[in-house]
Amino acid sequence: MTDRLELTPQEPPLDHPDSCNRFLPSQDKPLLATPGAIEQFSLETIVACLRVLQQKAAQHDGIDYLQVFESPEGERLWFIEDGEGGAITAMLPEDY
Repeated sequence: MTDRLELTPQEPPLDHPDSCNRFLPSQDKPLLATPGAIEQFSLETIVACLRVLQQKAAQHDGIDYLQVFESPEGERLWFIEDGEGGAITAMLPEDY
């Protein structure tokens, strides 16, 4: 499934100050996924997409808090990194 999903360009430029997120789960910032995201894309795909985000964040010294993957059929998988004390959440747009 991951080969069908493509990371779409983020809205703010990569050099914008808000592009400071790393998408690195930790005990203080867990990776969460909504039931709908797991059902539609699988946990394996979500983890693979997270790796893509981590690579892009490392390459650009951070990325925006909202990242979107899209399939050729138009299905979307969102990743949102909350601020301090929050989580990294994979979700469907309708879960927001």
